[in-house]
Amino acid sequence: MQRVLIVDDSFSMRAMMGETLRNEGFEVVEAEDGVDALSKLGTALGNGPVDLIVTDLNMPVLDGIRLIECVRREPEMKRTPILMLTTEGAEATKQQGKAAGATGWIKKPFDPDKLIATVAKVLK
Repeated sequence: MQRVLIVDDSFSMRAMMGETLRNEGFEVVEAEDGVDALSKLGTALGNGPVDLIVTDLNMPVLDGIRLIECVRREPEMKRTPILMLTTEGAEATKQQGKAAGATGWIKKPFDPDKLIATVAKVLK
């Protein structure tokens, strides 16, 4: 079973994404911000790696860009797909995410079918 880490400071967003992914057969780990995600990644790596990270951009404590930069510094996580999830659509913001190491971009509010299609695409 493939494992997905969902990182978002909104409980309802984590719940909706988690339900969508669980219904498709994924194991889901949830984190409320970047610091929580790094902690959960450490725990997850002890139990096997995550196959995908979906992270919000704007979060307190440690935002999505900084989270991606931290994750990409870990040799075992260099190739893990990371999708940015945000309400922002500015090209400059997308470029900043790509420069940090994001694999792709999902616009909020997310469409469950598009989320599944995007996840399937990056996990191939």
